[in-house]
Amino acid sequence: MSEVKKFRITGDLRKRGENLHFKKEIRALKKEDALQGLYASRHKARKFEIIIKTVEEVPETGDQA
Repeated sequence: MSEVKKFRITGDLRKRGENLHFKKEIRALKKEDALQGLYASRHKARKFEIIIKTVEEVPETGDQA
């Protein structure tokens, strides 16, 4: 069974002539799924307006008994 991981995606969003920096954490099975989740989120930006800088896996925090 696959394990769900947490990914932190950082980048820039070009809207109305401005570059807005963003950082978003998304839970997904793999990096490609996390990117697809970002593009499908409710930010109302088109794919060509989003510039991805980094995608990194973030260790899950929490107690495991």
